Amino acid sequence: MTNTFSLEDSAAMADLRTYLARARVVDDTAVRLIAAGGVLAVYAAVLYPRGLLDSSPTILGLRTFAETSGAVFDRVVPPAAISDRLAALESSAGAVQVSLPDSDVRTSWSGIAPPRGAWEQIGSVSSVVLELVARDGAGEVARAVPENTGDLLVQRVRSDVWSRPLSESQPVPAGLAFAAASLGFLVGEEEVPLFVSGQWLRASPVRGHVLVRSGRG
Repeated sequence: MTNTFSLEDSAAMADLRTYLARARVVDDTAVRLIAAGGVLAVYAAVLYPRGLLDSSPTILGLRTFAETSGAVFDRVVPPAAISDRLAALESSAGAVQVSLPDSDVRTSWSGIAPPRGAWEQIGSVSSVVLELVARDGAGEVARAVPENTGDLLVQRVRSDVWSRPLSESQPVPAGLAFAAASLGFLVGEEEVPLFVSGQWLRASPVRGHVLVRSGRG
């Protein structure tokens, strides 16, 4: 087990910083970093159940980066801690080594492990549709949530909006669109493939992946 990871260059570092900045706007609590086999996988939560009666889907964003040191770890840390370390290394040239915080944070979604294989493609959805659904849903959430509203009401509204299907022909949670748009995965017009594996659904636009497990599985 190691407590550092290495990225190829400053471009990869900037890419990770941008991804973390977007993830922090949605949820600033935690990201899960898994390093193995020369790959750093960075999971960010967009929506997940909070409490026994919450039936929200679990929706995670995933970006992968080439990891050059051979590090092996599975850590759950505040995204701000990684962002701060990357900012301090901004002027570095060549490979960039990043240290991890000394301790992890606790969050309910980090114990859920999406499958790594056995994915079967079931169709696709237009990135234009995803962008429209994300925009309309975000507007609905903003209108429904007054200022200084408690976390429970905000979560209930977000769950109601993002748990709905994209459309009658696409029984996919609208939160998938919100995740893809808010994490910067949608760039230009493309047909985004959809895959299933067990209880999980995955959308894979060019710039990342969105993983969805409805309710509590």
